Amino acid sequence: MKWILLGAVLAVLLLVPQALAAGVTVAAAAVSQPVLVAFALGALARPHMRTPKRWAR
Repeated sequence: MKWILLGAVLAVLLLVPQALAAGVTVAAAAVSQPVLVAFALGALARPHMRTPKRWAR
């Protein structure tokens, strides 16, 4: 599935030259928002975090 999505993105970039510029613009706008960056980093880190089994006394 990952390869199909990567192929679709590459196909769009090859067929529509303006897509690269639009993608860079959207990425720059997203990175300039600190809340979005923090949310994305938290969403990526969440599956790798350990969860406590029970509360410590």
